[in-house]
Amino acid sequence: MKYLLLLLSFVIVIGLSGCGNMSHTASTHESMNHETKEEKDSTKVQFTFNSNPESGKKVDLNIQVNDLMGKTVNKFEFEHEKLMHLIVVSKDLSYFDHLHPVYKGKGLFTVTPDFPSGGEYKLFADFIPEGSDKNVKTKLVQVSGEQAKPVSLIPDRVLTKVIDGKEVTLKFDKLTTKNEVKMTFTIKDAKTQKGITDLQPYLGAIGHVVAISGDTNTYLHVHPMNEKSSGPDAEFMTSFPKKGLYKIWGQFKQNGDLFIVPFIVDVP
Repeated sequence: MKYLLLLLSFVIVIGLSGCGNMSHTASTHESMNHETKEEKDSTKVQFTFNSNPESGKKVDLNIQVNDLMGKTVNKFEFEHEKLMHLIVVSKDLSYFDHLHPVYKGKGLFTVTPDFPSGGEYKLFADFIPEGSDKNVKTKLVQVSGEQAKPVSLIPDRVLTKVIDGKEVTLKFDKLTTKNEVKMTFTIKDAKTQKGITDLQPYLGAIGHVVAISGDTNTYLHVHPMNEKSSGPDAEFMTSFPKKGLYKIWGQFKQNGDLFIVPFIVDVP
């Protein structure tokens, strides 16, 4: 059982470069004593827009996946019902979107991001080539248009939020770096305070969690320990590779509607 739990969390530490073909360090947990292996970077990725990205306008993004020799990667493995997950965040992490590009064949994925304002955004393309390790590629994007006022990243003093009539509380067994950390989202009806037990599967699981460090160089995509649960608790196991501020987005679904709960924590 412990091996299953440890494999549910995948941590990618993104390097300081923002280019599409950047290298990265990836590690998955192998045992309770935190032995890790460095996974091999097996692809090169090009991010291109059909025209200059601008806030308020729909511009298609093309993501071309080739192997290290420049040949197209034609086959990919499904991970939580999708061939690719694309996370889009603004530089200050005030904006977050989780998209699923459409595979067109011959290594080409397309999607149309929604940039609400001008400024700098970071893209995280998360995918698994068939027979290979998970790959995460990033791209810094400058979007034209009126820029929003930057939002400071300040840790939440109380880890309870009310979203769409639901009260969500986040708890950690012990917030620390490098060691295994269990995070539990408890979801209640905000009015009745009764635990919600009819959460619906989102991408085949009770929910998903994405966490990104304040400098956007560390990316964590975490899957639940018990995918078949329906609430009120949703438990996740992960590991924070370095100290500092992280913004965490919990994604859940009820009555056909997806709701996203953000928290900001300071990992000591």
